[in-house]
Amino acid sequence: MYIDDFKGLYAITDSTLTPAETILLQVEQALDGGVRMLQYRDKSSNFQFQREQAECLLRLCRQAGVPLIINDDVDLALTVGADGVHLGRDDANLKTGRERLGPEAIIGISCYNDFELALQAEQSGADYVAFGRFFASTTKPAAVPAGIELLHRAKTELKIPTVAIGGITPENGAALVVAGADMLAVIQGVFGQPDIRAACNQFQRLFAATEDPPT
Repeated sequence: MYIDDFKGLYAITDSTLTPAETILLQVEQALDGGVRMLQYRDKSSNFQFQREQAECLLRLCRQAGVPLIINDDVDLALTVGADGVHLGRDDANLKTGRERLGPEAIIGISCYNDFELALQAEQSGADYVAFGRFFASTTKPAAVPAGIELLHRAKTELKIPTVAIGGITPENGAALVVAGADMLAVIQGVFGQPDIRAACNQFQRLFAATEDPPT
């Protein structure tokens, strides 16, 4: 699967919502529900624990044909052979990530509410950029709010995919997709739901609804 094919739900794990004893089952359900990309996000400092979890998740993702992205940690992505890494403002820079992970790695960059940062990321070789938070977020309640006009602008000015993140639900996500989001990055709206598979199906239907009809 190539980055040009990415359009849909981008699920992100969370150590609270996806604890060690259930994470594999939860991710399996999400993959069954149609997730197009998975990000492993664990903020603990136990590298061996992270490595073991990431290796298990990578096997599930390989079986489903879905890329596994590692949050923040280039070392972990390199160690387990993940498909790529997602980097924020305080993480390793894009140049370092590309040098270490190689030209085929998927590297995404958090751009918050800063379109100039997205332009710089694209010019530096990022594979996608992420804006947000668009709505109130339980994972990052203090995150800077982003306006939907960023997605409109990205649709016309960027050549790489755009991800929207922050408090997204099937009810509020449709407007983001229409505005130009190629992917919706979701934590609580997937892994905080009683039926993960059904929740993912709901998100995927948002993208199906915006697809051009066959000619």
